[in-house]
Amino acid sequence: MLAELKGLNEECGVFGIWGHPEAAQITYYGLHSLQHRGQEGAGIVTTDGEKLSAVKGEGLVNEVFGNGKMNDLHGKAAIGHVRYATAGGGGYENVQPLLFHSQTGSLALAHNGNLVNANALKHQLESMGSILQTTSDTEVLAHLIKRSGYTLLKDRVKNALSMLKGAYAFLIMTETEMMVALDPNGLRPLSLGKLNDAYVVASETCAFDVVGATFIRDIEPGELLIIDNGGLHTERFTMHTQRAMCSMEYIYFSRPDSNIDGINVHTARKSLGKQLAMEAPIEADVVTGVPDSSISAAIGYAEFSGIPYELGLIKNRYVGRTFIQPSQSLREQGVKMKLSPVRGVVEGKRVVMVDDSIVRGTTSKRIVRMLREAGATEVHVRISSPPIKNPCFYGIDTSTHEELIASSHSIEEMRELIGADTLSFLTPSGMVEAIARPYEGETGGACMACFTGKYPTEIFPDTVLPHEKC
Repeated sequence: MLAELKGLNEECGVFGIWGHPEAAQITYYGLHSLQHRGQEGAGIVTTDGEKLSAVKGEGLVNEVFGNGKMNDLHGKAAIGHVRYATAGGGGYENVQPLLFHSQTGSLALAHNGNLVNANALKHQLESMGSILQTTSDTEVLAHLIKRSGYTLLKDRVKNALSMLKGAYAFLIMTETEMMVALDPNGLRPLSLGKLNDAYVVASETCAFDVVGATFIRDIEPGELLIIDNGGLHTERFTMHTQRAMCSMEYIYFSRPDSNIDGINVHTARKSLGKQLAMEAPIEADVVTGVPDSSISAAIGYAEFSGIPYELGLIKNRYVGRTFIQPSQSLREQGVKMKLSPVRGVVEGKRVVMVDDSIVRGTTSKRIVRMLREAGATEVHVRISSPPIKNPCFYGIDTSTHEELIASSHSIEEMRELIGADTLSFLTPSGMVEAIARPYEGETGGACMACFTGKYPTEIFPDTVLPHEKC
């Protein structure tokens, strides 16, 4: 479904490359392939071995790096970032990578995730004299690295990382090396690849396909990967790890051509749809999915149920971002601008509408109404994930309990609110079985906190939700 309509947004994506003569250009294409992870800002920092150069700005990748700005980026290594900025977390100063200069050299940071102890660390740093320039979690790591008492940079980084709690996939670059770090739970996807003799790192493997790189492996939880002109070597900043990959990466966020822990996202979503058809069958004439992330699940539902899959909803590819604030009456038309029912497919039919999730319920209500207005005689809504009842503290904008419809309404109450004939969600156990992650435990090494309320890390009393900052 359309993230901006649902209130369900991922914070960002990262891309890095070391050892390529066209590092900046490769990073541009890598970021373009990760654009779905953030559309509000983008940046690239390069190193030529002596200095770091940066270009960043608010907007889409092609907007930020147009008008010859790429000509300012030189060197054989680069890190890049695309960002989703939510209310209170926008502004140029928060666009990453963040770049810091000191007497001993420069440091660039790009981060995907959210630190649950960021506020506590900020208070601690400010009490010691640090002056923070942004509202971003990312800046905290830079100050912790600088204040560490260790001599070697890798030891300072490991010491700083050990103080962080939450979700983080970090790319750290100096004039002479790049470091890659993933939190002890591996909450965010991060992979290593190779392009000729260059090493490449990305939030999703789809970026490797776009730039022509070969996938090597996933970054391990608690791992610190160090890449320089001498090659690649790996260390650990903690041995206390417990896998908890965000399950919404499979359900919604990642591109269908990406692989996460060896599992193709499209295949996982199709399996979710099949499991959903097994758990919540219904007599109907057609199955349709809400573009784009629900298409795979809808195909799976159709295959298992034997009900034909049809394109009952079409997404308008040419609706750009708007910089005006529409009135409520115009906002109601927003879904029709971006989604249109195909009358010839749904008219006179009993329709199964498959979607990946329901957050507030407002968009689902509008789509059900559109299908009925297009002539559907029945609309049966099937959701390829469990009800989202709890906020995410790890970098996804799932708002507060009050704004999550499933936290305060029964399934029957939600059905009435969205106007569907029937409504069913996938069970948590069914979701785990369908994704089939290759790890032990009842969740298969996945984070399911937004469904179950069982968070893989400590949650601090002053933890700030991602929609309040980045």
